[in-house]
Amino acid sequence: MRRSTLLFWLAAVAAAQTISIPLRTRVEAFKGSNQWQSAGLEREFSIPHTAIVVCDMWDRHWCSGANRRVGELVKEMEPVLQRARAAGIQIIHAPSETMEFYKDYPQRKAMLLVPTVEPPAAINLPDPPLPIDDKSGGCDTHDQVYKAWTRQHPGLTIAPQDRISDKGSEIYSLLREKGIDTVLIMGVHTNMCVLNRTFAIKQLTRWGIRCALVRDLTDSMYDPQDRPFVMHEQGTELVIEHIEKNWAPSLTSADLLQALDPNFSKSERRRSW
Repeated sequence: MRRSTLLFWLAAVAAAQTISIPLRTRVEAFKGSNQWQSAGLEREFSIPHTAIVVCDMWDRHWCSGANRRVGELVKEMEPVLQRARAAGIQIIHAPSETMEFYKDYPQRKAMLLVPTVEPPAAINLPDPPLPIDDKSGGCDTHDQVYKAWTRQHPGLTIAPQDRISDKGSEIYSLLREKGIDTVLIMGVHTNMCVLNRTFAIKQLTRWGIRCALVRDLTDSMYDPQDRPFVMHEQGTELVIEHIEKNWAPSLTSADLLQALDPNFSKSERRRSW
Protein backbone atom coordinates (compact mmCIF):
# COMPACT_ATOMS: atom_id res chain seq x y z
CA MET A 1 0.00 0.00 0.00
CA ARG A 2 1.25 3.49 -0.85
CA ARG A 3 2.25 5.58 2.14
CA SER A 4 -0.30 8.29 1.30
CA THR A 5 -3.13 5.72 1.28
CA LEU A 6 -1.97 4.23 4.57
CA LEU A 7 -1.83 7.64 6.21
CA PHE A 8 -5.32 8.39 4.91
CA TRP A 9 -6.74 5.26 6.53
CA LEU A 10 -4.87 5.82 9.78
CA ALA A 11 -6.23 9.35 9.91
CA ALA A 12 -9.74 7.97 9.34
CA VAL A 13 -9.30 5.46 12.15
CA ALA A 14 -8.00 8.13 14.51
CA ALA A 15 -10.96 10.35 13.62
CA ALA A 16 -13.41 7.50 14.26
CA GLN A 17 -11.72 6.77 17.60
CA THR A 18 -13.27 3.29 17.68
CA ILE A 19 -12.29 0.02 16.02
CA SER A 20 -14.03 -3.36 16.01
CA ILE A 21 -11.93 -6.50 16.53
CA PRO A 22 -12.96 -10.18 16.68
CA LEU A 23 -11.87 -11.87 19.91
CA ARG A 24 -11.57 -15.55 20.76
CA THR A 25 -12.41 -17.04 24.13
CA ARG A 26 -13.16 -20.52 25.54
CA VAL A 27 -16.45 -21.70 26.99
CA GLU A 28 -17.25 -24.87 28.90
CA ALA A 29 -20.02 -26.94 27.31
CA PHE A 30 -21.54 -27.73 30.71
CA LYS A 31 -20.44 -26.52 34.13
CA GLY A 32 -17.92 -29.00 35.48
CA SER A 33 -17.70 -31.01 32.24
CA ASN A 34 -14.16 -29.81 31.46
CA GLN A 35 -15.15 -29.87 27.80
CA TRP A 36 -14.19 -26.59 26.21
CA GLN A 37 -14.70 -25.07 22.81
CA SER A 38 -13.62 -21.81 21.23
CA ALA A 39 -16.13 -19.01 20.89
CA GLY A 40 -15.85 -15.76 18.98
CA LEU A 41 -17.17 -12.32 19.81
CA GLU A 42 -16.82 -8.91 18.23
CA ARG A 43 -15.66 -6.13 20.52
CA GLU A 44 -15.36 -2.40 19.96
CA PHE A 45 -12.17 -0.78 21.22
CA SER A 46 -11.85 2.91 21.93
CA ILE A 47 -8.43 3.93 20.64
CA PRO A 48 -7.83 6.64 23.30
CA HIS A 49 -8.74 4.09 25.99
CA THR A 50 -6.54 1.24 24.72
CA ALA A 51 -2.85 0.52 25.31
CA ILE A 52 -0.41 -2.13 24.13
CA VAL A 53 2.06 -3.60 26.62
CA VAL A 54 5.15 -5.20 25.08
CA CYS A 55 6.21 -7.81 27.62
CA ASP A 56 9.87 -8.82 28.05
CA MET A 57 10.96 -8.70 24.42
CA TRP A 58 14.61 -8.72 25.45
CA ASP A 59 17.71 -8.25 23.32
CA ARG A 60 18.93 -11.70 24.33
CA HIS A 61 17.64 -14.74 26.24
CA TRP A 62 19.67 -17.41 28.03
CA CYS A 63 17.74 -20.09 26.13
CA SER A 64 18.96 -20.13 22.52
CA GLY A 65 15.66 -21.55 21.29
CA ALA A 66 13.75 -18.72 22.95
CA ASN A 67 16.32 -16.24 21.67
CA ARG A 68 15.75 -17.37 18.08
CA ARG A 69 11.97 -17.17 18.37
CA VAL A 70 12.12 -13.67 19.90
CA GLY A 71 14.13 -12.55 16.87
CA GLU A 72 11.37 -13.88 14.62
CA LEU A 73 8.64 -12.24 16.70
CA VAL A 74 10.38 -8.86 16.49
CA LYS A 75 10.00 -8.84 12.70
CA GLU A 76 6.27 -9.48 13.05
CA MET A 77 5.72 -7.14 15.99
CA GLU A 78 7.44 -3.98 14.77
CA PRO A 79 5.00 -3.16 11.92
CA VAL A 80 2.05 -3.82 14.26
CA LEU A 81 3.40 -1.37 16.80
CA GLN A 82 4.07 1.20 14.07
CA ARG A 83 0.50 1.11 12.80
CA ALA A 84 -1.06 0.99 16.28
CA ARG A 85 1.06 3.94 17.38
CA ALA A 86 0.17 5.96 14.29
CA ALA A 87 -3.52 5.33 15.00
CA GLY A 88 -3.12 6.72 18.52
CA ILE A 89 -2.83 3.61 20.69
CA GLN A 90 -0.49 4.09 23.68
CA ILE A 91 2.55 1.79 23.51
CA ILE A 92 4.20 0.71 26.78
CA HIS A 93 7.51 -1.13 26.58
CA ALA A 94 8.05 -3.45 29.55
CA PRO A 95 11.45 -5.19 29.32
CA SER A 96 11.78 -6.40 32.91
CA GLU A 97 15.02 -5.95 34.86
CA THR A 98 16.50 -3.46 32.37
CA MET A 99 15.37 -0.09 33.75
CA GLU A 100 18.96 0.92 34.51
CA PHE A 101 19.66 0.85 30.77
CA TYR A 102 16.71 3.19 30.15
CA LYS A 103 17.20 5.56 33.10
CA ASP A 104 18.11 8.50 30.83
CA TYR A 105 15.50 7.82 28.14
CA PRO A 106 12.80 10.54 28.04
CA GLN A 107 10.17 7.80 27.73
CA ARG A 108 11.34 6.37 31.05
CA LYS A 109 11.65 9.76 32.73
CA ALA A 110 8.13 10.66 31.58
CA MET A 111 6.84 7.46 33.16
CA LEU A 112 8.38 8.39 36.50
CA LEU A 113 6.60 11.77 36.40
CA VAL A 114 3.14 10.19 36.20
CA PRO A 115 1.20 10.92 39.41
CA THR A 116 0.93 7.77 41.51
CA VAL A 117 -2.50 6.16 41.65
CA GLU A 118 -2.87 3.46 44.28
CA PRO A 119 -4.22 0.29 42.65
CA PRO A 120 -7.44 -1.10 44.12
CA ALA A 121 -7.55 -4.23 46.23
CA ALA A 122 -6.90 -7.16 43.92
CA ILE A 123 -9.95 -9.21 42.94
CA ASN A 124 -9.65 -12.77 44.22
CA LEU A 125 -9.83 -14.93 41.08
CA PRO A 126 -9.27 -18.67 40.54
CA ASP A 127 -5.80 -19.54 39.25
CA PRO A 128 -5.90 -23.05 37.72
CA PRO A 129 -2.63 -24.88 36.99
CA LEU A 130 -1.01 -24.57 33.58
CA PRO A 131 -1.53 -27.32 30.99
CA ILE A 132 2.23 -27.68 30.52
CA ASP A 133 5.10 -28.54 32.86
CA ASP A 134 7.65 -25.71 32.95
CA LYS A 135 9.29 -26.51 36.29
CA SER A 136 12.64 -27.23 34.62
CA GLY A 137 12.66 -23.77 33.00
CA GLY A 138 11.04 -24.78 29.72
CA CYS A 139 14.10 -24.38 27.52
CA ASP A 140 13.73 -26.63 24.48
CA THR A 141 17.43 -26.26 23.63
CA HIS A 142 18.60 -27.20 27.16
CA ASP A 143 20.98 -24.28 27.71
CA GLN A 144 22.52 -23.15 30.99
CA VAL A 145 20.67 -20.36 32.79
CA TYR A 146 22.45 -16.99 33.01
CA LYS A 147 21.49 -13.29 33.04
CA ALA A 148 21.41 -12.63 29.30
CA TRP A 149 19.26 -9.53 28.78
CA THR A 150 20.33 -5.91 29.14
CA ARG A 151 17.62 -4.03 27.22
CA GLN A 152 14.65 -4.50 24.91
CA HIS A 153 15.38 -5.96 21.49
CA PRO A 154 16.73 -3.11 19.34
CA GLY A 155 14.51 -4.22 16.47
CA LEU A 156 11.53 -2.67 18.27
CA THR A 157 11.24 1.10 17.96
CA ILE A 158 10.66 3.15 21.10
CA ALA A 159 8.97 6.30 19.80
CA PRO A 160 8.84 9.64 21.65
CA GLN A 161 5.19 9.14 22.71
CA ASP A 162 5.83 5.62 24.03
CA ARG A 163 6.52 4.86 27.68
CA ILE A 164 8.92 2.45 29.45
CA SER A 165 8.30 0.60 32.72
CA ASP A 166 8.59 -2.86 34.25
CA LYS A 167 6.52 -2.05 37.34
CA GLY A 168 2.83 -2.81 37.60
CA SER A 169 1.98 0.14 39.85
CA GLU A 170 3.65 2.60 37.46
CA ILE A 171 1.80 1.19 34.48
CA TYR A 172 -1.50 1.20 36.40
CA SER A 173 -0.95 4.88 37.25
CA LEU A 174 -0.33 5.71 33.57
CA LEU A 175 -3.47 3.85 32.52
CA ARG A 176 -5.54 5.78 35.02
CA GLU A 177 -3.99 9.12 34.07
CA LYS A 178 -4.90 8.54 30.42
CA GLY A 179 -8.26 6.94 31.09
CA ILE A 180 -7.16 3.62 29.55
CA ASP A 181 -9.28 0.64 30.55
CA THR A 182 -8.16 -1.99 28.01
CA VAL A 183 -4.68 -3.45 27.50
CA LEU A 184 -3.51 -5.61 24.60
CA ILE A 185 -0.53 -7.72 25.65
CA MET A 186 2.11 -9.16 23.34
CA GLY A 187 5.59 -10.57 23.95
CA VAL A 188 7.10 -13.52 25.70
CA HIS A 189 6.47 -15.89 27.46
CA THR A 190 2.77 -16.78 27.89
CA ASN A 191 3.26 -19.26 30.74
CA MET A 192 5.65 -17.00 32.63
CA CYS A 193 6.03 -13.25 32.05
CA VAL A 194 2.81 -12.62 30.08
CA LEU A 195 0.75 -14.09 32.90
CA ASN A 196 2.78 -13.36 36.02
CA ARG A 197 4.64 -10.04 35.83
CA THR A 198 3.27 -7.23 37.99
CA PHE A 199 2.15 -5.47 34.79
CA ALA A 200 0.83 -8.60 33.08
CA ILE A 201 -2.50 -10.34 32.53
CA LYS A 202 -3.17 -11.77 35.99
CA GLN A 203 -2.36 -8.63 37.97
CA LEU A 204 -4.01 -6.16 35.60
CA THR A 205 -7.14 -8.33 35.48
CA ARG A 206 -7.21 -8.49 39.28
CA TRP A 207 -7.04 -4.69 39.29
CA GLY A 208 -10.05 -4.45 36.99
CA ILE A 209 -8.22 -3.68 33.74
CA ARG A 210 -9.61 -5.52 30.72
CA CYS A 211 -6.87 -7.48 28.98
CA ALA A 212 -6.59 -9.29 25.66
CA LEU A 213 -3.70 -11.40 24.43
CA VAL A 214 -2.31 -10.86 20.92
CA ARG A 215 -1.86 -14.58 20.55
CA ASP A 216 0.30 -14.79 17.42
CA LEU A 217 2.83 -12.35 18.89
CA THR A 218 3.83 -14.46 21.85
CA ASP A 219 5.70 -17.65 22.71
CA SER A 220 6.12 -20.05 25.64
CA MET A 221 8.97 -21.48 27.66
CA TYR A 222 8.15 -25.11 27.01
CA ASP A 223 10.33 -28.16 26.37
CA PRO A 224 8.65 -31.01 24.42
CA GLN A 225 10.47 -33.47 26.70
CA ASP A 226 8.15 -32.35 29.51
CA ARG A 227 4.44 -32.96 30.06
CA PRO A 228 2.27 -33.11 27.96
CA PHE A 229 5.01 -34.19 25.52
CA VAL A 230 3.88 -32.23 22.46
CA MET A 231 5.73 -30.02 19.98
CA HIS A 232 6.81 -26.60 21.25
CA GLU A 233 4.23 -24.78 19.13
CA GLN A 234 1.46 -27.01 20.50
CA GLY A 235 2.64 -26.27 24.03
CA THR A 236 2.30 -22.55 23.32
CA GLU A 237 -1.18 -23.06 21.90
CA LEU A 238 -2.20 -24.97 25.05
CA VAL A 239 -1.14 -22.03 27.21
CA ILE A 240 -3.02 -19.61 24.94
CA GLU A 241 -6.13 -21.77 25.39
CA HIS A 242 -5.53 -21.73 29.16
CA ILE A 243 -5.45 -17.92 29.12
CA GLU A 244 -8.64 -17.80 27.02
CA LYS A 245 -10.40 -20.12 29.46
CA ASN A 246 -9.33 -18.46 32.68
CA TRP A 247 -8.00 -14.95 32.20
CA ALA A 248 -8.54 -13.05 28.97
CA PRO A 249 -9.75 -13.37 25.39
CA SER A 250 -7.27 -13.25 22.53
CA LEU A 251 -6.96 -11.68 19.10
CA THR A 252 -4.55 -11.91 16.21
CA SER A 253 -2.27 -9.15 15.02
CA ALA A 254 -3.87 -9.55 11.58
CA ASP A 255 -7.30 -8.73 13.01
CA LEU A 256 -5.86 -5.71 14.81
CA LEU A 257 -4.15 -4.47 11.65
CA GLN A 258 -7.27 -4.97 9.57
CA ALA A 259 -9.28 -2.98 12.11
CA LEU A 260 -6.73 -0.18 11.86
CA ASP A 261 -6.53 -0.37 8.06
CA PRO A 262 -9.42 -1.91 6.05
CA ASN A 263 -7.11 -2.36 3.05
CA PHE A 264 -4.74 -4.56 5.01
CA SER A 265 -4.46 -8.12 3.67
CA LYS A 266 -4.29 -10.86 6.30
CA SER A 267 -2.09 -12.86 3.94
CA GLU A 268 0.73 -10.49 4.94
CA ARG A 269 0.90 -12.08 8.38
CA ARG A 270 2.98 -15.22 8.94
CA ARG A 271 1.24 -16.59 12.05
CA SER A 272 -2.48 -16.77 12.64
CA TRP A 273 -3.19 -18.92 15.73
